[in-house]
Amino acid sequence: MKALILVGGFGTRLRPLTLSVPKPLVDFGNKPMILHQIEALKEVGVTEVVLAINYQPEVMLNFLKDFESKLGIKITCSQETEPLGTAGPLALARDKLADGSGDPFFVLNSDVISEYPFAELIQFHKAHGGEATIMVTKVDEPSKYGVVVMEEGTGKVERFVEKPKVFVGNKINAGIYLLNPSVLDRIELKPTSIEKEVFPRIAADAGLFAMVLPGFWMDIGQPRDYITGLRLYLDSLRKKAPARLASGAHVLGNVLVHETAVIGEGCLIGPDVAVGPGCVVEAGVRLSRCTVMRGARVKQHACVASSIIGWHSTVGRWARVENMTILGEDVHVCDEIYSNGGVVLPHKEIKSSILKPEIVM
Repeated sequence: MKALILVGGFGTRLRPLTLSVPKPLVDFGNKPMILHQIEALKEVGVTEVVLAINYQPEVMLNFLKDFESKLGIKITCSQETEPLGTAGPLALARDKLADGSGDPFFVLNSDVISEYPFAELIQFHKAHGGEATIMVTKVDEPSKYGVVVMEEGTGKVERFVEKPKVFVGNKINAGIYLLNPSVLDRIELKPTSIEKEVFPRIAADAGLFAMVLPGFWMDIGQPRDYITGLRLYLDSLRKKAPARLASGAHVLGNVLVHETAVIGEGCLIGPDVAVGPGCVVEAGVRLSRCTVMRGARVKQHACVASSIIGWHSTVGRWARVENMTILGEDVHVCDEIYSNGGVVLPHKEIKSSILKPEIVM
């Protein structure tokens, strides 16, 4: 089987992290976002992953070359010269996806994090015999999204309602699809939306089915949702692979610490924290609801909450970093500094406190 991952553009909502690497390579739960997806695809027998990309394909490919051999899966790029929306890239990669076998192929949005129940998706798709399956997830506020109206028993999709004013349902498109090759015949090579143009036509022909995604779901394309997504991901690890989480007197709730990270005396870490490879957390540090990425250092008695500390950055002694502060790569926060929601671009030194959320160039 094959899969297409829609990587797309510049990842502006996750700047300053995406100023250093393309968005799918930003670490999430101590490994690049896209690797969570590729590993799950590999598990259900996908042999080739095509990345639909219009920005920095070399960086992506060089990085993923290592993983090709490790995972034993072929990774190629399909590069857009102009943005083609969410359906155009399928037409562009047509030759890679339709290999004549008639097997369905996966399409994923690269920002989506979940438990990726691909085996169940394949089963469901085969059972209903339709042309396409989309995964849907239940949300509390459907009025912010495009809602999928479907038959409860069969999952057959009746219609889509964009940002409904009155309640029509609470299931939204989760950005994970399994499509028969015939879907490619419906897509022209031009900027096209799969959600607004292609799927409604398949639904009108009674060939579109929806499966409700079990477990958690999050689009982690922006910082607040990234932090929420980390909590959901660690919750899911607690249920499925608790041995991977840290334990001990210094740990509170769900915490993921890379084996190469060093944690000092008298720290309190958690809940919902990921500490990446090669990180150093010195004595007496307090971390909660945050990510500390590869090679970063948090010095003695600093406190980091609800924030993202980028690669190779430093948080000084007795510093306090909170309220969705995001440090880009190689940012140095001096001792005793306070950051309240500062968004700091790479390679900066912060010598005075950031008292209200602002971007530091």
